[in-house]
Amino acid sequence: QVQLGESGGGLVQAGGSLSLVCAISGRTPSGYTMAWFRQAPGKEREFVAAFFRNYGRTYYADSMKGRFTISRDNAKTTVFLQMHNLKPEDTAVYYCAASETIILGRIRSYEAYQHWGQGTQVTVSS
Repeated sequence: QVQLGESGGGLVQAGGSLSLVCAISGRTPSGYTMAWFRQAPGKEREFVAAFFRNYGRTYYADSMKGRFTISRDNAKTTVFLQMHNLKPEDTAVYYCAASETIILGRIRSYEAYQHWGQGTQVTVSS
């Protein structure tokens, strides 16, 4: 069983930056797809970015491409999300997610992930 724990959220002014961290523990997540999602009040959980398994390729939601960067450490036990030029509409709870069975065509679907962290709040003030 994989356990995920996010940290690094907080309050930042528009145009600022934040870096989120997802610590992975439990079963070694070799071959897992790792992703970040976010959920704003009253809205559905939204795909942010992902690593697909061990292939090294990254995927981003269009609205975050160029502003957000997903990365991970060599041991694949920590996943990072660097966020730049933050906007008030980026305000949300950000979640780390993992799946050992997901197919590429579903990496943007939150329903396809089996493991979730508790989330970390990001608030961007205007």
